[in-house]
Amino acid sequence: MISKISNQVSMMQTTEFNKKSSGEVHQQFSGYLKDALNEVNNSQIASNEMTRKLVNNEGVELHDVLIAQQKASVSLQLTMEVRNKGIEAYQEIMRMQV
Repeated sequence: MISKISNQVSMMQTTEFNKKSSGEVHQQFSGYLKDALNEVNNSQIASNEMTRKLVNNEGVELHDVLIAQQKASVSLQLTMEVRNKGIEAYQEIMRMQV
């Protein structure tokens, strides 16, 4: 997820990105957010599925389950922090006097 964000930031700095209309940029940005949230959701689902397989003794190793759970946890924490920073930025903009 972090590599996707850094790739998008570098793309935003190119002149090709600056030539797009605001509607195109809005759609592209919302697409990136949707993809990132889907990736976080998929990691949560994979972690739950591996845990279920471990409990049912379906041939999953404990360390693989723990790694999947940690990946899911870290990606969810990152998502929450990005959300919090977005909310803080919005609140700061709303406090600005025009």
